[in-house]
Amino acid sequence: MNTELPAGWTIELVRAVSGDRTATPISPDRPVSIADGTLGGDRTVLRPDLVLAFGMLCLVREADEWYMGSLNDDGSVICWAGYGHNLVEALRGL
Repeated sequence: MNTELPAGWTIELVRAVSGDRTATPISPDRPVSIADGTLGGDRTVLRPDLVLAFGMLCLVREADEWYMGSLNDDGSVICWAGYGHNLVEALRGL
């Protein structure tokens, strides 16, 4: 499991690009899923190796793919958007 930021990235750079000075890595050891886009629809379980928290929003990395989601009160994350391999696009999407 790779819990490191991508090559060339630091948490300070993540904060600068996202505009969120509170951005921080959090444990990926939590329930994470992506919704299928329908109300009450199925969810696919993700097994992330990195989760970055931006308040109640998160960016989740699984297999070098980035997903955006919300951090729930119970610590779980439900994602609703994918950004492929593009961390910059995902950060700007916050």
